Amino acid sequence: MVKIMRNDNLKFFMTFFVLLFSMNSGASDLAKEQRWADQVVDAILDGDAVWLNDGKSEFLSIYTEAEDNKDKAVIVMHGTGIHPDWPQVVQPLRVGLIESGWNTLSIQMPVLANEAEYAEYAPLYAEVPPRIDAALDYLVAQGMKTIVLVGHSQGAAMAAYYLSISDKPIDGFVAIGMASFDDDKAMNSFISLEQIKQPVFDLYGEEDLENIMANASGRAAAAKKAGNKKFTQSKIPGNHFFDGQEDALVETVSSWLSKNY
Repeated sequence: MVKIMRNDNLKFFMTFFVLLFSMNSGASDLAKEQRWADQVVDAILDGDAVWLNDGKSEFLSIYTEAEDNKDKAVIVMHGTGIHPDWPQVVQPLRVGLIESGWNTLSIQMPVLANEAEYAEYAPLYAEVPPRIDAALDYLVAQGMKTIVLVGHSQGAAMAAYYLSISDKPIDGFVAIGMASFDDDKAMNSFISLEQIKQPVFDLYGEEDLENIMANASGRAAAAKKAGNKKFTQSKIPGNHFFDGQEDALVETVSSWLSKNY
């Protein structure tokens, strides 16, 4: 069941369930998710808060309709520990892409406490498929016929993992600044890319994180191993968060989407 609430009448929820699931080992910190939601919802200027359910709990997403409201959409996934309206990368994409005719649904990914290291997110990858499935179901119910995943940083790695194990109708994947953690299979983007058949746009910054730049050839090799002839890789000006390069980032992603769909 989906609950849609406008900014001016959305009230807090998730009390007992937030506490219950936050205490589970290896689970997303739902109390932190709620704190993010409390900060984010009232500040949304473009789009509407949509509460989705992954089968265990409700989580925040933000749905923004395209200006010409076509039947295509992207699911936007943020990086480590943040929220679906983060001002770097996420918010520019979820708002900017609507000008190109893409509806956007930016979803809250599983998070841990602020001090958690990247590797500690490994157990949370099991929570990723139900969330993307819920987002997919919502978009299909809105009449979307073309759906592409757009992930940044760890959100890209989570999206790659999902595509490597799912047979759901996803039409493509934009991976922005996607790292790979070799010590865990789910977090290993090379392993994931070896299983992905959909068109993939692997995008990163000229001043991106060292791991991401150093592994660019490895990601391309993994896509080649998958026989994916629709894998494209591009490096553009910017750091990991494309600070000061937001317009160029949106234009680059929009251009790839326009050429492929």
